Amino acid sequence: MRIGIIGAGNIGGTLTRRLTALGHDVSVANSRGPETLRDLAAETGANAVTVVEAARDQDLVVVTIPEKNVPGLPSDLFVRTGDDVVVVDTGNYYPRQRDGRIDEIEDGMVESRWVEQQLGRPVVKAFNNIYAQHLLEKGRPTGIHGRIALPVSGDGEAARAVVLGLVEELGFDAVDAGGLDESWRQQPGTPVYATDLDADGVHRALAEATPDRKPEFSATPSSPGDFTAPA
Repeated sequence: MRIGIIGAGNIGGTLTRRLTALGHDVSVANSRGPETLRDLAAETGANAVTVVEAARDQDLVVVTIPEKNVPGLPSDLFVRTGDDVVVVDTGNYYPRQRDGRIDEIEDGMVESRWVEQQLGRPVVKAFNNIYAQHLLEKGRPTGIHGRIALPVSGDGEAARAVVLGLVEELGFDAVDAGGLDESWRQQPGTPVYATDLDADGVHRALAEATPDRKPEFSATPSSPGDFTAPA
């Protein structure tokens, strides 16, 4: 597949490494420009490009940047992208640690639904509940006992199927977690978040999730702080 990755941080860099190793044609971008990605491109063989180029003429685009930065993406990001492109949102809302207050999310909007509105494209939620190091190192062949499973949520069945297949290709059991409005079940603070469960465990954790946002993942009057000292 032709895959564009917008964001070269922990998850973006990891997906660049894993997906190029699997033979995909990967283009990666960040907010600082292609010249800052030369080392990653040299290491992986990925194409270092601008943000707009990362979304152009791709089969799948991964948006993996802080939630607070999503509204700042170029307004013409998807102008030259086909209507059938699959857009993956890996993001999480961390108001106390990084993002500050986003009113719509605080008022109950599902995080990825908010991202979808900012992008103007349907999104599939995936790769948000696993540590980057585990995504890099803990993929295993199909059938291995205790293989980590990852939930995938999205409204389009065809788009969701593409991402479910990609999760399997990366070495994880893919769990269909339903439509995007159910993706709150894999947000920070839920039982499936950062827990490395197997498929049965992921199904149970999704079912046990409750919609109330935990205080540590809700904004405070002094938000944001940082991950060391959340506000």
